[in-house]
Amino acid sequence: MKSIKYIVLALSFVAVLSCNKFLDKKPLDKFTDDNFWTSENNVQTFANTFYGQFSGYGNGGGSGVFYFPTLNDNQASNGFTQWSYTNVPASISLWSSGYTELRRANLMIDRIPGIASMSDAAKNNWIGVARLYRALMHYQLVRAFGDIIYVDKVLDVTDEDKELYLYGDRQDRDLVMDKVLEDLNFAVANITMNPTSRVLFNANVANAIKSEICLYEGTFCKYRSAADGQKPADASRANKFLTEAKNASQAIMSNSMYSLNSSYIGNYNSDDLKDNKEMILYKHYVTGALVHSTIDYTCSSTMQSGMSKDAFDSYLFTDGNPLATTTLDKSDHPKYDATTKNLLMNDLLKVRDARLSAAIDSVLMYRGNGYVRFDVGMETTSSTGYGVYKFDNSKFPVIYRNQTSSNYSDAPIYWLSNILLNYAEACAELGSITQADLDKSINLLRKRAKLPNLTTSPAADPANNMGVSNIIWEVRRERRVELMYDNNDRYWSLIRWHQLDKLDTKNHPNQVLGAYVMDDPIMSDPAANKPTVNSAGYIDASQGLNRLYEAKHYLYPIPSGQIDLYKAAGKTLTQNYGW
Repeated sequence: MKSIKYIVLALSFVAVLSCNKFLDKKPLDKFTDDNFWTSENNVQTFANTFYGQFSGYGNGGGSGVFYFPTLNDNQASNGFTQWSYTNVPASISLWSSGYTELRRANLMIDRIPGIASMSDAAKNNWIGVARLYRALMHYQLVRAFGDIIYVDKVLDVTDEDKELYLYGDRQDRDLVMDKVLEDLNFAVANITMNPTSRVLFNANVANAIKSEICLYEGTFCKYRSAADGQKPADASRANKFLTEAKNASQAIMSNSMYSLNSSYIGNYNSDDLKDNKEMILYKHYVTGALVHSTIDYTCSSTMQSGMSKDAFDSYLFTDGNPLATTTLDKSDHPKYDATTKNLLMNDLLKVRDARLSAAIDSVLMYRGNGYVRFDVGMETTSSTGYGVYKFDNSKFPVIYRNQTSSNYSDAPIYWLSNILLNYAEACAELGSITQADLDKSINLLRKRAKLPNLTTSPAADPANNMGVSNIIWEVRRERRVELMYDNNDRYWSLIRWHQLDKLDTKNHPNQVLGAYVMDDPIMSDPAANKPTVNSAGYIDASQGLNRLYEAKHYLYPIPSGQIDLYKAAGKTLTQNYGW
């Protein structure tokens, strides 16, 4: 509660510090830019606003980066999901909010050196926190828009070089990301406080963020293509960032403070993650103070966005083989139970990766045949029949599960399994992965999922449609199933692997298909309310629509409002390829 009060206080005065000065006489009873930067406590309170960037399960209503993003091939939404942008909008919140947050980071970096009461070590620690945040903001802008305007100072209306920032050209995204790496390295080397915390910035969080960003940059630069309006692939640059990702991941993996939690689902549905040694940084929710709705949206009477057939088929069988080559029963037809009048998947789940039974319900739920997950008579349905179970916890009182803005389960932000996946992928992309690398990363995850170990020479999977080696394909599969519904990871992974065409629903229809339901008697009843199915009997959640791939979708468009501002000033702001 003390931390929450600090954050609320910080939010209240950041708006004041971020605005231009409009009074000559400074108020004596309020914070201003002139009287605030006087102590380390004030700096810490200011830095608390940075935690707001990590949305986790969201704040209050239906938001957050778990479950809700459905522009991917893992989920089919209950309202067909198109591209984020099909036309150039006047504004995009990420563009405006990103630069607002950069101003906050730069303000903190600029003001700290003048605080006489702080030691050099304390100054470097908090400058490191601000540079870490600045790196994250620039990365998110580059990831979305490509070339951007790099900002590394606080601008006032009297600055002689404001034209460079306000109406300057967009900088090459590679040069920006080089600056991002400089900020990350400073943060890792200088953040020394709170080394054992799982809710505050520390060097481990800095390495986790560095691991994510450098893996993204390394793979993006390895696979990008000039044919799609991007810069050509750059193997040397890719190897540089992949090595940085590997080393940052290794720094966390070698820290005895972290180990895998025995329960996979326990990372997602816990009321308190403080004793979970897998957590590097998590978001703590408190009933009556900070709550979310992620559980409710996967339990309520409103149809939820279900797992796709494409994702379901990606899970391995317990013999360690994929759907195409397993010797186990590969049928995906659930059994109809005449007593409950439901289609049950218990037998199907027994022969699959244990993470599948944690991700979805064992009972199918769809239009005309919902499922009462808890004893309140409310039926839940899914767009694909596969219900999202991963975030629910039957030990929570029902009122804190099925009500909007009432859920209080903690959200992981950075946790060890991500780092293990980053490490394995960096090693595989560098072409130097060994069995020892796999055994200390992915095979720990497979052990928890009750699967055989992965070797450096796995058999070919006929489903490999990404044009990569067998080992890279299997590493990517592990990432997909381990992080199912998490952090919008699948979408951004498809971007950095240069595989965005896989979101074309016309060429890849399995991403809008769901479960086989033809063994339910209602399907043969012409008068029944029932789901739409394709010719093979699988739920079709496409609603007759298609999402067609165009190379321009690798980047968001530059908002037209920004381009108009440049025009009004006699300047030019270039638009992204294809827009």
